[in-house]
Amino acid sequence: MRIATSLLSAAVVVAAAQPHGHSHQHAHLEERQFHPDNTADVIVVPGPTEVAYVLNGHAISEQEVEEGVRNGTLVFAQDGAVSSASSSASSSAPPSSAAAPTTSSTTYAAPATSSSAPAYSAPGSSSSSTSSSGSGSNSNSASTSGVNTPFPDGQLSCSTFPSQYGAVSVDWIGLGGWTGIQSPGSNNGGYSDIMTQDKNTCPSGTNCCQEGMFCSYACPAGYQKSQWPSTQGKTGQSVGGLLCSGGKLHLTNPSLTGNLCMTGASEVTVLINNTLSSNVAVCRTDYPGTEGETVPVNTQPNSVSNLTCPDASNYYTWEGGFTSAQYYVNPYGVPVADACQWGSSANPTGNWAPLNLGVGYTGGNAWLSIFQNLPTTSELLNFTVEVVGDNLAGKCRYSNGQYCGGENYQTCSSTTGCTVSMSSGTATFVFSYS
Repeated sequence: MRIATSLLSAAVVVAAAQPHGHSHQHAHLEERQFHPDNTADVIVVPGPTEVAYVLNGHAISEQEVEEGVRNGTLVFAQDGAVSSASSSASSSAPPSSAAAPTTSSTTYAAPATSSSAPAYSAPGSSSSSTSSSGSGSNSNSASTSGVNTPFPDGQLSCSTFPSQYGAVSVDWIGLGGWTGIQSPGSNNGGYSDIMTQDKNTCPSGTNCCQEGMFCSYACPAGYQKSQWPSTQGKTGQSVGGLLCSGGKLHLTNPSLTGNLCMTGASEVTVLINNTLSSNVAVCRTDYPGTEGETVPVNTQPNSVSNLTCPDASNYYTWEGGFTSAQYYVNPYGVPVADACQWGSSANPTGNWAPLNLGVGYTGGNAWLSIFQNLPTTSELLNFTVEVVGDNLAGKCRYSNGQYCGGENYQTCSSTTGCTVSMSSGTATFVFSYS
């Protein structure tokens, strides 16, 4: 079915931007880009940004835009702007103005603490665990079964999700296990008119990966997706995953690796130590791809999980710049199926999660950041996050709405995050009640 579109413009106002601030303006999500020099602001915490969306001359809310992207009524037009979509057989009026949604009173209560010792499985282990706060056997991304098995390029049917080759099925998205599916239009100096599959365009939730589409996937904790095409969006959109061509799944980046998943920088190890008595869903942006926060690391209570630290030397670049990984940290106790997908202002989950982690390696150093999910939300995370390690340059901690650095955590801000670096060794994001 051909989609007719009408232009939705997004006016962006940056107020009091910090030095080196950078926003990609990829609809709603952004990846932090490494600064070219090797100074302490390599992973950038952007300044306040206000985005105003206008459809057919009428202002609409960010929630309406997000909902439209999710349900298929808003799509990318050829120029990269978000557009209102309707079938060629019918017309649809532009969204009417709506009052800002009220914040839900839903809270996630702190469960009783546990004294059990943390358990940890390094990448490469075949062990896995499940949790009542998970969703499906693969919800915690812990199993690494098949992750080192080369993918049979051009042999597997597009209707088959490649879990036996390390990909982690994300069932709650409703796309047959895929984290996102993109159907690009013309390719004239880059893909344009990129359509995104969702539950409306693939209501059965099966066989969603169709001819000509790029089908993206999650990898186990400690690994990341290795496949994305060299041709990207014409106006800055990212595209990632396997290509369905001739009814078969094809690698799109075989020169990097023949495996679907790869580890991050070998020089450093980055972990999460969840000392809480409940799970914490940490959701990575599916980038390059649909840029939804659909790649799960469901950290379990009193346990340690791997967090992938991309190496800029072999990871995705955006318009010539290195990119890092962005993780959304949800309140404790939120099931991963609720956390790792598009959310709304009604609950502090998904892209509305209170806090972000930025992780990446470049110039001989790993850069680790903790920062507020601005301008999306000012909601406060309900536990403490601190970076610890034996070889860290700097200190960084979030607690009770304050992001603090300095030798004794004396430099604090409610809006500006903090960053540390290390050249080698292990760094751990510790989740605690204190």
